[in-house]
Amino acid sequence: MEDSLRKRLEVTKRRLEEIDRELLDPQITNDINHFRAISKERSDIEPTVEKYNEYQKVESNRNDAYAMMGESDPDIIELGKEEYRRLEEEENRLIEDIKLLLIPKDPNDDKNIVVEIRGAVGGDEANIFAGDLFRMYTRYAEKNNWKVQMVDENSSEAGGFSLVSFMVKGKGVYSKLKFESGAHRVQRVPKTEASGRIHTSTATVLVMPEAEQIEVDIRSEDLQVDTYRSQGAGGQNVNKTESAVRITHIPTGIVVSCQVEKSQIQNREIAMNMLRAKILAAKISEQEEKIGTERRLKVGTGERSEKIRTYNYPQNRVTDHRIGFTTQKLDRVMEGELEEIIEALIHYDQQQKIAGEL
Repeated sequence: MEDSLRKRLEVTKRRLEEIDRELLDPQITNDINHFRAISKERSDIEPTVEKYNEYQKVESNRNDAYAMMGESDPDIIELGKEEYRRLEEEENRLIEDIKLLLIPKDPNDDKNIVVEIRGAVGGDEANIFAGDLFRMYTRYAEKNNWKVQMVDENSSEAGGFSLVSFMVKGKGVYSKLKFESGAHRVQRVPKTEASGRIHTSTATVLVMPEAEQIEVDIRSEDLQVDTYRSQGAGGQNVNKTESAVRITHIPTGIVVSCQVEKSQIQNREIAMNMLRAKILAAKISEQEEKIGTERRLKVGTGERSEKIRTYNYPQNRVTDHRIGFTTQKLDRVMEGELEEIIEALIHYDQQQKIAGEL
């Protein structure tokens, strides 16, 4: 193990001991905020310390095995060599585990998300593809037992959506789907193409962590709220009452709308969730621009204009251009089997963070 890593782990181990001593103080609960803060810190660093303790035991056993290799008995020497090799492999595995545990956790990873998909370049085919992506993500959500809640939709006459917004709620949603933002490109023969010629179209995806009210301060005087009649399917309520809500945040110019519920109050609540998410996403983007790290540029900026992935139907191929990942399982991917791509993106991001940290 590198000296820098060992020193960092020793500091973390001492910090855990300090916290444990502090938690034994009967007066600790007098300051409930401090109590919660150090309790959370303890839960964050305890797995790292436990893994380091495990590493130290393996390291000690490996030293014992090395000593066995200096004995005069050939059988003991051979046994020592075998044990040394096994423990060395175990050490390397533990080091990799420790490095992953030391990566600073994204504070948004456990949050629900708001997703916005738009048909971009390609006319009707782009809107149809936006609908395909929406179906892909909802299928993936179903496989993970996540809940999908519609926010807004503008259906296209040819099929799909010119715009569809929805929330995904569940454990670790943002951690899984946060790398999906960007331009998704499709190469296929459109249903409307009579000559059988392959077209290239794009749809954009924006994934935003859901924001709590305390994270984003929105003043009522900064809002312009308009109501209008819902459009599209929805029963007798459609086009008869002004249940749809459009909210404009005047300082930023961000506009959100919701028309999926029959109640204007419910639509307003959903629209406000969307607005908070968009304002938080803008703040995060601004912070990342200031940081301007090389790792972020390699993984991808998440900007809508950035082409992140190509879905090639003739070759049944999906390619993520940010990490050079390709799979010949497009048909399964479009049915929501995204785990292979998502795990590859997460692994790449972790390795880049490890390189940056160490």
